[in-house]
Amino acid sequence: MSDGINGSTDSTAVRGVAAGKGLGASATDIGASTISLSRTQASDRPWRRLGWLFAQRAALAIVFLLLWTMAASHVPAFVLPGPEKVLQALVNLAQSATFTHDVLTTLTRIVIGFALATVVGTPLGLALGSSRVLATFFDPLLAVMNTVSSAIWAVFAIIWFGISNATTIFVVFMTAMPLILTNVWQGSQNVDKLHVDLARSFRMSRAQILRKIYLPTILPYFFSGARLAFGFGWRVSLVAETLGSSDGIGYRLRQAADLVQTDQVFAWTLLLVVLMLIFEGGLLKPLERRLFRWKPL
Repeated sequence: MSDGINGSTDSTAVRGVAAGKGLGASATDIGASTISLSRTQASDRPWRRLGWLFAQRAALAIVFLLLWTMAASHVPAFVLPGPEKVLQALVNLAQSATFTHDVLTTLTRIVIGFALATVVGTPLGLALGSSRVLATFFDPLLAVMNTVSSAIWAVFAIIWFGISNATTIFVVFMTAMPLILTNVWQGSQNVDKLHVDLARSFRMSRAQILRKIYLPTILPYFFSGARLAFGFGWRVSLVAETLGSSDGIGYRLRQAADLVQTDQVFAWTLLLVVLMLIFEGGLLKPLERRLFRWKPL
């Protein structure tokens, strides 16, 4: 009798253990499925966000084109040409003999002016951030440089350099350099002095301190100033080329305006906007994301 009871008890226990294992396996499978699903959803989020952003931009572009077409239909073409006339003018410009030369000339001037502004503004910003004496001395001068209009720099450049490439390069430089300098200066002021003192106590060299402590702190400020300076560089280059150049996009814009070729004015403007977006979205933003991929979103 007792053997029967023990046998039934043992079989019940075995079934219980088996059932427990089955439940455990089921729970494990459910957990694994949940984790897999969450990972799939997480991987899909960037694409959904990108698709939603693209849809928003496309809708905005369509609304803008519709409003533009409606407005152009009520005024003469020399006042406001329609999108189709501007597109045709852009095609005609692209087929002209001087188109490639003008575009490359403007791009070269902007890049050289921006590069010079970076080379000069970055070390000056570091110097002002590390020396209170220098900061006090140069602060009024920097305020003056930030308030001077690009048109005034263009007038000075024409007097000093005449009708040449140097005129546009100088105007881009004088507009972009203070922006980069100011941002690097602010970034260097936010460097944790405790970290610097600790690095010195470990006898780190000045180059190591600059690379390991200053650079990670300053880079976000530098890129903020660089993107702002690059955008301003595009704009002021047109002013400089309009006043002091015999080629380039700004010069062609002035020619078209003098001849009341409004469709060409819009076409050159559209081209400039597209080029700015390509440089911003295809170069600066990807480079910034790559350099700061360690930062939390």
